[in-house]
Amino acid sequence: MKIEVFGTGCMKCKRLMKNVEKAVAESGIEAEIVKIEDITEIMNRDVMLTPALAIDGELKVSGRVADVSEIKELIGGN
Repeated sequence: MKIEVFGTGCMKCKRLMKNVEKAVAESGIEAEIVKIEDITEIMNRDVMLTPALAIDGELKVSGRVADVSEIKELIGGN
């Protein structure tokens, strides 16, 4: 599983990244977590609002910080 966190480094983006890391750790799943901060790459992926979260290339959350329990549901760890 590949989880991508999109954001330019703001506090909300950092909080989403921490929530993703915690959700993956608590779920015990194997996942590659990638932080994408380059604004050109973010726009090329059609992400209009950050922070954003994609799982296996599919945008799941955009413009808000998903909490740990929501992320666990999205990755199938609940």
